[in-house]
This record gives sequence, C-alpha cells and structure tokens, in this order.
Amino acid sequence: MFIPRRILEEKLLNFLAEDVGEGDVTSLLLVSPEAVVDAEVISGEAGTVAGIEEARVLSEAAGLKTRAHVKDGDKIKPGQVLLRVKGNARTILAIERTMLNVLTRMSGIATATASIVEKVRKAGRQVIIASTRKTAPGLLYFDKKAVSLGGGDPHRLHLDDMILIKDNHIAVVGSVEKAVEKARKKASFSKKIEVEITGLEDILPAVHAGADVIMLDNFSPEQVEKAVALLKEKKLRNRVLLEASGGITEKNILEFGSKGIDIISLGMITASVNALDMSLEIRATTKKGR
Repeated sequence: MFIPRRILEEKLLNFLAEDVGEGDVTSLLLVSPEAVVDAEVISGEAGTVAGIEEARVLSEAAGLKTRAHVKDGDKIKPGQVLLRVKGNARTILAIERTMLNVLTRMSGIATATASIVEKVRKAGRQVIIASTRKTAPGLLYFDKKAVSLGGGDPHRLHLDDMILIKDNHIAVVGSVEKAVEKARKKASFSKKIEVEITGLEDILPAVHAGADVIMLDNFSPEQVEKAVALLKEKKLRNRVLLEASGGITEKNILEFGSKGIDIISLGMITASVNALDMSLEIRATTKKGR
C-alpha cells in the first residue's frame, strides 16, 4: 500500500497535534530548547515490525534525523534496535508517544497476521487470510497496511472498493437472488459483486444471479464443507470465490482452511489488536543547551 508522502505526513501530524494539545508542559519546564539528543526505538518482544516508514516520516516532518535498522515486514527480536532518531530533545519527547502508538499498533497487527498466515502455510493450505473493515476510525490505512506487511490481504479498504451485499441489504431488497441481479444489472464492469449468505439454500441462487464472491457468514466448518460439495456437485465451484467469515480465530482456522475455500476473513486481527511492546530510550545528549 502506498500514499504520497505529503498525505502520509498530514495524517501523522494530525495524530501528533491531537496528542500535543497546547504544548508539552513537562519538557517546557525541564528541557532546554537548545538540547540535542540521540534516541533509539527498541523492541520489547519478538514479532513482525510495521510502521517504520511512518515513524521516519513523522520524525522527519518534525525536523529530526532518522536511521532505520530494520525494514517494514522484518522479523524482530526482544532488545533489538529498530530505529535511531537524532535532534531537538523537546521535539523527540513530544513525538515519542504518537510515534510509538503507530509503531506498536501496526506491528501488533502485522505480527498477528503473520502468525496466522504462517500457521496456515505450514499446514499446506493456500487460502487467503484477509482482514475486515473492523478498524479503528482514522487508522484504516495504517491497520490495513499492517495486515499486508504481515502477509495478509487487506480486503475492502472503503465502501466504494467493491459491491458487498450484506444481510441488511438483502432484508431491504427481499432476497439474495434479487439483490445480486439488481447489482449485476446496474454495476460498473470494474466492480466485483460479493454477497453474504447465512444458509446453504442461498448459495445456488447467488451463483446463478452472477455473484463473483460468496461469503459464508458464521458457517460452521461442517457447513462450509457442505457448501463446497454442493457447488462441486453442480459443477459451479469454479464460477465463484468462497470466503468464510465470522467466529474464526487462530485456534480454529486450520479446521476452516481444510474445507476447500479460497478466503478466510478475520475481524480480530485489526479489531482486537495487541500492540507489540516497544520503547524509546535517550542514549546520549550531544548538546545540553542552557
């Protein structure tokens, strides 16, 4: 994922402005405005790092110098130096928490995603591991980028990415078949149509109406297996992608992944993220100031 640096800077500086408020009163009272320091960002635990680019962009936008010792997507160990930052002490202390919040959250998401992808691959499954739109408001870009860095698929980024017909759309329109047919008739050729179904009885109508992707919502592994078998029996399996979603975790993912589906989407990798432990430590004061 990529956005122009200026746009990324703006997003990050908005986070910083929210945290700084009217100024860092502690540093104002204790730290000379001329003080210059060297600092290190250090990992407190093993994982997959994400957010190094964002940490550098934020630091450099604030007038600091940076040197990265790892790149996004790398495996890291406890105690490892990830990034060095040099410059005005007050500035480093002011951006510390914002920078670490972005780094630790993104790394937590990337680590969780990488763990699941690795587990599935070790079991010999090539199913795509995807995220959902269960991201924190304002953090969608960062959360989805972290999923990609962990080896997962970001799925939809926005509502305009693809047509995803959910249960509430179907409740308004009247049936799965009518909803898909209406979407197929009016949609641009550039938009795929995915439909969420909650029962086996809706699979064939969805396929015949022209769905590109069928989401098996809250299906059990046994129901997923029956859905795959039904499509194979009707010689329709190659007509659609099958996605399983709802109630899937790292504990039961291999059971779902063994049933012949194409995609597994999990809200937990972004909605229930555990931030990876990191800290920023001042290592040297090169100019104390007055």
